[in-house]
Amino acid sequence: MAKDVKENFLSELKRKFPSLKRASASKSLFEIPETSARIYVRYSKVHPGTKTFYGLRECDLRDLEGHRALLCFLWDGQELPLLIPYAAFEDGFHSIKPAQDGQFKVQVYPDSESTELYVSSAGRFNVEGYFGWNELNSLASPGISSTASQMTHSQVQTLLGAIGFAKGNDVWFPTIDRVGLDWNLTPKFPLQGRLPQRFAAVDGILSEIDVVWIKRGSGELGALFEVEHTTSIYSGLLRFNDVHLIAPDLKPRFGVVANDARRSLFVRQLNRPTFQRSGLAELCTFMEYANVLDWHERTKGAQQ
Repeated sequence: MAKDVKENFLSELKRKFPSLKRASASKSLFEIPETSARIYVRYSKVHPGTKTFYGLRECDLRDLEGHRALLCFLWDGQELPLLIPYAAFEDGFHSIKPAQDGQFKVQVYPDSESTELYVSSAGRFNVEGYFGWNELNSLASPGISSTASQMTHSQVQTLLGAIGFAKGNDVWFPTIDRVGLDWNLTPKFPLQGRLPQRFAAVDGILSEIDVVWIKRGSGELGALFEVEHTTSIYSGLLRFNDVHLIAPDLKPRFGVVANDARRSLFVRQLNRPTFQRSGLAELCTFMEYANVLDWHERTKGAQQ
């Protein structure tokens, strides 16, 4: 099965880019000569608990440095390839050590709501926005620019709320932020008037978190997002940590959303002993603005 999944992907890649060739002696590293783009292709079975396991060889990652490169993760039953820019994670890999076998241990958790990448010793990252061929097309067309870097804090909040609502959640925003929501980006959806009584122990903390998803019908806490446009990533992590410690039974997903330039700061802050010992480091994800924009577009497209 592994051979079929990988060969099918490479066949489609070769159709799109006929000049495709191996980039080194590695059987997993490929190059598109006219663009100098490199793709590191890895496959895993889907294990119980909807997990996939990958080993990224340190020597192969070194061959990606200095190139416009993508990490490609494949598994059985996958509809679209997961293509992640290596540059987005390069600093993270430099900040940790590989296992004794010379590989960085990585897992992908495919989920109907949100797919996450877990890098051992570096943390979790929301990669929902990286499905499909867009990233590869962007590498092949370096002139393509994204509006994501120009998005405001309020616009990111609005899109996260729209994604949550489309996925069957009620949405809470802090009262003070609601006037700034940008309804030009998405059809207006109803906002949660108050937080459910069952969250009373952490009501004061939740009410200040940028975006809260509450599973419609069950009233369970679905996900919490802090949009760290210019504010301290550390302060957002502290709020998450308080929720996690005070009410561990709620078990939401935690996500820090920021410009990609702040990804390495997220990794450093999350590796503080406070968050390592509490367990938050294993639960909190990072997502950049471009991911949010693409995730919203795909969610909107699925509804049409």
